[in-house]
Parts: sequence; structure tokens; C-alpha cells
Amino acid sequence: MKKLFFLPLLAILAMAATVSTNYNVDTQNSNIVWTGYKVTGKHTGTVKVQKGNLSMDNGVLTGGSFTVDLNSITCTDLEGEYAGKLVGHLKSDDFLGVASYPTATFVITKAIPQDTKGNYKIIGNLTIKGTTKEAKFFANLAESNGMVNAAGKITIDRSEFNMRYGSGSFFDGLGDKTIYDEFDLQVSLVAKK
Repeated sequence: MKKLFFLPLLAILAMAATVSTNYNVDTQNSNIVWTGYKVTGKHTGTVKVQKGNLSMDNGVLTGGSFTVDLNSITCTDLEGEYAGKLVGHLKSDDFLGVASYPTATFVITKAIPQDTKGNYKIIGNLTIKGTTKEAKFFANLAESNGMVNAAGKITIDRSEFNMRYGSGSFFDGLGDKTIYDEFDLQVSLVAKK
């Protein structure tokens, strides 16, 4: 009889021991660097995080999401008129279509710890231009003093999100004007309680 009393009590104590903490992304101190590749080189720039959060249970990442303001996209490897033309083209319907789709989102569906050093395999749903696809990448998180620092690199196939301009996968004869389908996002998030 005593065992039957203690089993539910142990279950309640175990549930109470789980400490779930939600951290809000500090958009001023977080950043995303993008890199796009073409036959003749690459271009880089930044885009701002609009909002986001990370959820931790007893120091282990359990979920989260972030939203990117696509209107904030910049080019950092070109200057003046050339940078302006590239950014304008990236915002057009050939690429991001920001007039209709001003934001992109990523929602974590699984965070799989890889070790005890804060390394994770992240699986989630990435939405760009109204299309949602699963994305997987590795990230590192460090939690201390009421803050979480998270960093990871996401490689995206733009053609899956209806961005096919200059893609050698869809158009023949582009030669040195070919733009590769994959581009990288180096994401660095700072989140606070």
C-alpha cells in the first residue's frame, strides 16, 4: 500500500524538478550573415532577426523559433550603386519577393544533443516565400548568467523556395552567369530571460 502512495509522489517530484525557461532573442545583439555563390565568386551580406525565442529545460534546448526581417537585407562585399542593385534584385520576385513575403521563419521541431558541450543537431521547419521545408543543421549553445548564445550554419537550397533565377538546375546556357542553388546563413543568436 505504501508503494502505491509513493509512486505518484515520485512522479510529481520528478515533474517539479524539470525547470523550463524561455529566453527571448535580443534582436540588437543577434545577427545573420548570408553568403550566396556563383560561378565567378560569391556575395555576402546581413539580414536582421525580427523576433525569436529559445526554450531550455534543465539546461537542454527543447525548442524555439526566430523570424527574419527580409527587408533588412544588406550586401557587405559591394559598395554604392552595385550594392544597391544587388539588394534590389534580392528583394524582387526573382529571389525573396519581400513585397509579398516580408519575413522568413524557422521553428525548431527537434533539438538533439550531440554531447555535453552544447552541440546540437537542429531539425525544424523553414518558411521562405510561403513555402515550408524541413531544414537540418548543427548548432552550439552556451547558457550562463540568464543568457543563451547560439550559433549555427544553415545551408539552404533556394530552388526549393521558388527562387530559380540564374539556376543551372533549371536553365541551360547560363555559363559564368550561373548562380548556385545553395546559399548559407550563419546565424548568431543572443537570447535573454
